[in-house]
Amino acid sequence: MEIVPHRLTAFIGSNPTLRSLAQTVAQLSELQRHYQAIIPPSLAPCSRVAHCANGQLTLEADNGAVAGKLRQLSPELISLFRTRGCEITGIQIRVQASNRPPPPPATPRSLGKQGRHALEVFASELPDDSQLKSALERMIRRAR
Repeated sequence: MEIVPHRLTAFIGSNPTLRSLAQTVAQLSELQRHYQAIIPPSLAPCSRVAHCANGQLTLEADNGAVAGKLRQLSPELISLFRTRGCEITGIQIRVQASNRPPPPPATPRSLGKQGRHALEVFASELPDDSQLKSALERMIRRAR
């Protein structure tokens, strides 16, 4: 089974066009790994590395809001890429809407018996005029 990957690697290595393409893919994959490690988690699903040439990194953002935030973070991102050994001197951001399907809706969570009991005990210890107590009591009623 190991023969096929070796033959494929040899084939890619023997063709100058494919070899160049494989090197570009490897470079972009490495930059994407670094990007995922340094970008805030809220921006990771809606932005990605698109291209890199002559020290200029191009990032794609799914919308204008993400692009704006990436522009604000650009100086810091350049610094973080450089500390990881990447020779990045500038970042360009372009908006490129993603064709990915939207994430599935979050499943509603219910409050279990143990959690409801713990909230009832906690609410009973609060003063009667407490806003927190009334909010907890509403939450307990809705959870039944």
